[in-house]
Amino acid sequence: MRNWLVLLCPCVLGAALHLWLRLRSPPPARASGAGRAGAGYSVKSFEVFGPWITFVRVLKDQLALLPQWKSRHYDVVVGVLSARNNHELRNVIRSTWLKHLVQHPALSQRVLVKFIIGAHGCEVPVEDREDPYSCKLLNITNPVLNQEIEAFSLLEDTSSGLSEDRVVSVSFRVLYPIVITSLGVFYDASDVGFQRNITVKLYQAEQESFEGTIVWESQDLQGLVSRNLHKVTVNDGGGVLRVITAGEGALPHEFMEGVEGVAGGFIYTIQEGDALLKNLHSRPRRLLDHISNLHEEDALLEEESSLYDDIVFVDVVDTYRNVPAKLLNFYKWTVETTSFDLLLKTDDDCYIDLEAVFNRIALKNLDGPNFWWGNFRLNWAVDRTGKWQELEYPSPAYPAFACGSGYVISRDIVHWLAGNSGRLKTYQGEDVSMGIWMAAIGPKRYQDSLWLCEKTCETGMLSSPQYSPQELTQLWKLKELCGDPCRCEARGG
Repeated sequence: MRNWLVLLCPCVLGAALHLWLRLRSPPPARASGAGRAGAGYSVKSFEVFGPWITFVRVLKDQLALLPQWKSRHYDVVVGVLSARNNHELRNVIRSTWLKHLVQHPALSQRVLVKFIIGAHGCEVPVEDREDPYSCKLLNITNPVLNQEIEAFSLLEDTSSGLSEDRVVSVSFRVLYPIVITSLGVFYDASDVGFQRNITVKLYQAEQESFEGTIVWESQDLQGLVSRNLHKVTVNDGGGVLRVITAGEGALPHEFMEGVEGVAGGFIYTIQEGDALLKNLHSRPRRLLDHISNLHEEDALLEEESSLYDDIVFVDVVDTYRNVPAKLLNFYKWTVETTSFDLLLKTDDDCYIDLEAVFNRIALKNLDGPNFWWGNFRLNWAVDRTGKWQELEYPSPAYPAFACGSGYVISRDIVHWLAGNSGRLKTYQGEDVSMGIWMAAIGPKRYQDSLWLCEKTCETGMLSSPQYSPQELTQLWKLKELCGDPCRCEARGG
C-alpha cells in the first residue's frame, strides 16, 4: 500500500498543479451568443475533476494567506523616525542625502530608506492636552473660581489618632496655574491645643509643567496624624490639580520621603479664571477644527506616500511618548517584508552621510551577528521630572544607549526586537528604551564618535542631529560643493 502511495503522490500533485495553472489562466473568450457549453470545462469534465478543482482553489486561498516572498535584498535598511507634520524635513531629506543615494551608481540598489510615521494623529488639540508629549485630555470641568480651595479633607467616618509614621509625603501635578496660600497639618482633636513640633515643606520639582511634593515630618518622638490617599477627599478645583500616586512597579517622585499619604493639606486659589473659562468655552469649536485638520493631514500623508513610496505607517498614535512603540513596529515591518543585513535608525532632523557609513563599514569590517554600532552614552542619569521623566526604571542611571542621530544594528538583533515586540516594555524615549532592551542580550558595541550626539559639525561625521530644514539644506549644499559640510572655502572662477 505504501508503494502505491509513493507512486500516486507525484501524479496527484502534478494533476493539482496542472488544474491550478488552468484556473490561473484567463478563460477563453466567448463567441457572441455562445451559451455555457462554450466554457473551458464541460459538465462531464467537472464531474471528474470537480473535487480536484475545489481542492486547488482551497490550496490557492491558503497560499494567499502566507507571507509574500522577499524577492529583494538590501545591505542596509534605513528607518527615519518622522512626525506626521514634518513634511518639510522629509522633503529636504528627499532633495539632499536621499537624492544623492538614489543617483549613486553603487549604492542605489543596496539601501532601502523608509520614513516611520504613526498612522494615527492625536485627536486632542495641543492646547487641550495635559502636556505636549502625550495625547491625554486636560480634563478641566466646572472650575472653582474666585475662592480658596482646601486641597484635602478627611472623610467623616475617619477616626483621628496618631500613626507610627513620622515622615509622610504626597506629590501632585498642577494642570492650570494656581497660587498656594497656606500649608497645614492634621491634629488630634482630643489634644488640648496644639503642642507638636512638625515641619511642612513644599518642593517644586518641575518648572515647565509644575509638579510639587509636600513633606510632613515630625521632629519629636510622636507620629503624625496621617491618612493614606484612599481615606481623604481630594478637592481638585474642577480638574486643575491631580494627586500623583506611585503605581505598582513605579518609583516615587524626586522629593518623596517616608510613606505615601497625607498628614495635612494646603489651601490654593485658581489664577486667570476668566482666561480658563474662555478656553473651555472655545474647546468644542477647537476640537471640530482639529478633527478637520487631522482628516486633511491624513489625505496629505496618503498623497505623499503614493507619490514617493517611502513611508511606513505604523499602528500608533503619533506622539513623543509613543516613539519607542513606533520603532518596535518598524522593526516588525522590516522583518516581515524585507531581506537585509543591517538596519540604520535616524531622525528626520539629522544630517546623514550614507556614503561615509558604507566606507566605514568596509574599513572596520562591521558585520556579523549581535553587533551595535553607534556613539554610546554611559551612566546617563535617569530624569524623574520633565519631558524625559522616567518613574518605571528603578536604576539611577540608564544602561549604555546610542545617541539617536544614528546607529546601526545587525539583522539578528532586529529579528529579536521584532519577535519580542509584544513583550518589551517601552520607556520614556526610544534611545533609552533601546539601551534597556539591548541590556537583555548584551550585543557587541562598536563605539564611534562620528555619530554625533549634539548639534555640531565635524569633518567626516556620519550624522549630526537637531537641524532645521534650512540648515540641513545648507549642510548638504556645502557637502556637494566642497566635499565637507563644515568647511568650504570659496572657489575661484
